[in-house]
Amino acid sequence: MTTVTLTTANFDEVAQGDGIVLVDFWADWCGPCKRFAPVFEKSAAKHEDIVFAKVDTEAEPALSERFGISSIPTLMAIRDGVIVFAEAGALPEPVLENVIEQVRGLDMEDVRRRVES
Repeated sequence: MTTVTLTTANFDEVAQGDGIVLVDFWADWCGPCKRFAPVFEKSAAKHEDIVFAKVDTEAEPALSERFGISSIPTLMAIRDGVIVFAEAGALPEPVLENVIEQVRGLDMEDVRRRVES
């Protein structure tokens, strides 16, 4: 699956859907972002049931501000409309795969209960 470009216009529509959305906050000038990009793309090809999306922080500063992105790359995982993971840094492939496995395994009823309390 190819990655989706997220903007302020389409972020909520994509992120609020059912399933898993992985968002890579990046910028063209960022060396670690460029090193993480092939890892992200490879994972996107492997997990066709997940939406892999990218936010260009230079083009979409409002999204960076909205989510408090202060370092890039930052990976955010959203499941069923709930942000369940966000971490700055270029993740190696095994770590990204582990994040995906953990997000898949979440009990979303429990997550929602915790978010509401």
